[in-house]
Amino acid sequence: MAFSGNALCTSFKKELMEAKHNFTTASNVFKIALYTNSAVPSDMGGSGSTMNGSVTAYASNNEISGTNYTAKGQFLTSVTPSIPSGTTAITDFQDEVFLNVTISGVRGALIYNEAQTNPADAAVCVLDFGSDKSASSGDFTIVFPTPDASNAIIRIA
Repeated sequence: MAFSGNALCTSFKKELMEAKHNFTTASNVFKIALYTNSAVPSDMGGSGSTMNGSVTAYASNNEISGTNYTAKGQFLTSVTPSIPSGTTAITDFQDEVFLNVTISGVRGALIYNEAQTNPADAAVCVLDFGSDKSASSGDFTIVFPTPDASNAIIRIA
């Protein structure tokens, strides 16, 4: 099993300190790519055999393929970062719909910043869907969690 939970990429945390990611400007382009359970971090600049926070960049190895799915995934619409309560900063994305696709064996995803060049397509986070998912001539929707201090897809406490 290659996916074993969601993870904020360690390289992303460092790159935040270097001002490489900006969720409020159009010059940073966040995308989501879908993967099979054969995906491994060593194909994506990371280490080990389980998809985890060591992933540093997008790679096409073990990315799913299928009708109406495009390699490198789809663009995400960012939600402006905020501090909804307390001391936790969050950002989120609008739910993403892959329209009229036929895909199978989708176990997880990688959110990455396509605008980054060092490294190219810098990883943000790894998502584990818990089991293989599919769609047959239909929509495949990724529903992001409630954007609050306890659940937002990206949160820093």
